[in-house]
Amino acid sequence: MGVSLLSTFTSLVNVPSLTISTTPTIRCPSNAVVIRCNKMDTDVPGENVLRRREVLKCFGATAGMELLASSGSFVEMASAADLIQRRQRSEFQSSIRQTLSAAIKGKPELIPYILTLALNDAITYDKATKSGGPNGSIRLSSEISRPENNGLSAALNLIEEAKQEIDSYSKGGPISFADLIPFAGQSAVKATFLASAIRKCGGNIEKGSILYSAYGSSGQWGLFDRQFGRTDSQEPDPEGRVPQWGKATVQEMKNKFSSIGLGPRQLAVMSAFLGPDQAATEALLATDPDVTPWVQKYQRSRETVSQTDYEVDLITTLTKLCSLGQQINYEAYTYPARKIELSKLKL
Repeated sequence: MGVSLLSTFTSLVNVPSLTISTTPTIRCPSNAVVIRCNKMDTDVPGENVLRRREVLKCFGATAGMELLASSGSFVEMASAADLIQRRQRSEFQSSIRQTLSAAIKGKPELIPYILTLALNDAITYDKATKSGGPNGSIRLSSEISRPENNGLSAALNLIEEAKQEIDSYSKGGPISFADLIPFAGQSAVKATFLASAIRKCGGNIEKGSILYSAYGSSGQWGLFDRQFGRTDSQEPDPEGRVPQWGKATVQEMKNKFSSIGLGPRQLAVMSAFLGPDQAATEALLATDPDVTPWVQKYQRSRETVSQTDYEVDLITTLTKLCSLGQQINYEAYTYPARKIELSKLKL
């Protein structure tokens, strides 16, 4: 330890020699001591007395310095443990993306339904009761069978199959549907971004991949990736919280998005999540004067090389949707680091 309590104590205050006197104690007049702002002044000239409050204050300061000096190792240990957990979660997420990407690549026709599945699971959030949200409850038979989820069973089956594979290599326990469904939505979104880049390159997959890597908005996913550690609900969310997107009016869609804190801008950018035919959905949304400017903005953005406005706003909106009402366990899926037995190391 770099600071000694006793050695520091004497350097902080001037301690006079303390002697035991047998003479009677001299009582000072009651007006001899004046207290001002925690500082003690005395009228007795030449008196050199170490007062108890000063001793306690100096002792507290010294002890605090010792604790500060000795806490470095604890801070370093905590930081190291945090870095290990971050690395473990990052590696796990990378493996999840690979599994989901391969599954989606095998069934690209399910992309629109995966997007709607992620939306319908998240948009059950109710601000008044702080219930619902992306809690994986859509996996339950009583919820997936509702009219608004008609046609989404195949997408859920793909996610369930991916979950079996992911759980087989997870070192930190099985992944929750509350985490896996949003990640499937993310993978589906990335697939649409990549497909757009490939189309801009005349169908050349290699050039399209390079274009997306160079101009895509992959770096915008940072906050989404940190929202990882949701817990599955064991009960279905209440009925009536999700519109049937194919039958809903634009006003009904606007009302629903408004109820969770989103507006016409977010409704327009989420057009791909509202049904299998994005063009038809946008044509409907464009009939509303509040939504029309945003529909046109994102259509123009998708025609650019980078489609930055569309990608960034979509990532931002999906991130918010997938964190509504959720308590994130930032230690989820982490595991104790394997201890190295020094005695077995060969030097």
